[in-house]
Amino acid sequence: MTSFKGRGATENDVSTRFSLSSREADGDWLDALELVDGEQPRPATTVTIERPRTILARNASPDIGFDQSINAYRGCEHGCIYCYARPTHAWHDLSPGLDFETKLFAKPNAAALLRKELGKPSHVVTPIAIGSNTDPYQPIERDWNITRQCLEVLAECGHPVFITTKSDRVLRDLDLIAGMAKRGLAAVSISVTSLDPAVARTLEPRAAHPERRIAAIARLAEAGVPVHASVSPIIPAITDHEIEAIVARVAAAGARGVFWIPVRLPHEVAPLFRAWLDTHYPNRAAKVMHIIREIRGGRDNDPNFGSRMRGQGVWADLIRTRFNKAKLKAGLEGERIALRTDLFRPPEGDQLRLF
Repeated sequence: MTSFKGRGATENDVSTRFSLSSREADGDWLDALELVDGEQPRPATTVTIERPRTILARNASPDIGFDQSINAYRGCEHGCIYCYARPTHAWHDLSPGLDFETKLFAKPNAAALLRKELGKPSHVVTPIAIGSNTDPYQPIERDWNITRQCLEVLAECGHPVFITTKSDRVLRDLDLIAGMAKRGLAAVSISVTSLDPAVARTLEPRAAHPERRIAAIARLAEAGVPVHASVSPIIPAITDHEIEAIVARVAAAGARGVFWIPVRLPHEVAPLFRAWLDTHYPNRAAKVMHIIREIRGGRDNDPNFGSRMRGQGVWADLIRTRFNKAKLKAGLEGERIALRTDLFRPPEGDQLRLF
């Protein structure tokens, strides 16, 4: 397998689940190259404009704590090898591998669509999740500002929002987020998977350095923003030895709560993850997959509601016990953040509100 500096996936095969043609890693994604150290090629990031008809995605999964979300981007430059959103690229005849982290889609009309949807009489006010699929603060947000534009609409309308990210770029919008938090309208979750920069560089190659994420938690907390930390996913024999250290660090930084999810490997993510293990951790690849399969009932992945978020068996119980003890030691009671829904006012359209 080939490891590309700054990229997570080592493969670029297109899924065959939708009868799509196969595209190998030496194929057409090499049409645009950057040079590393003057010689080693790597696929460059490209962004295609996508203009959807709606921007609010509905969720009916009983084990997810929100029912509507916004995804400003499709694909994610962070390149996290474990990302459960990777298979969505196959719907576009693109690879869940390198294509997912290099061939990105941006939705510049997201804020306008959001304003339109919030203005519908049928809109039900419940917290909107931003960052449930791909990261809203991935590097291209610096130039596109789509996440910020959506936050501006939500702030204007007094609509509650949960933000999930693994980037300290969220601090750029602290003015909006802190203002909404003072009104009980905003909360943030920062993902901290590992404190080891060497692990993070291969696991999440273009995500923020672990120390910058810890610093972001501290800044958000100081600004009065309710912030949780997500130690997710926990990967046995790769990151599980850091559980206690991560929980202690995020608690000291000011996180109000912390939670975890065992690594999930749906559809094309499983072979991509196996290839990543063979490249970066060949001596323990078999051990890692053995434990994952025990946690997942003998399979690479468990798609069932409830158990998919918790895992099962001895290994899952052991991780859960360690995690709970670490929380107690750090003084984290698992506070649930409840956002207000009574401040919502529909956006003003061409006609001013009558009241």
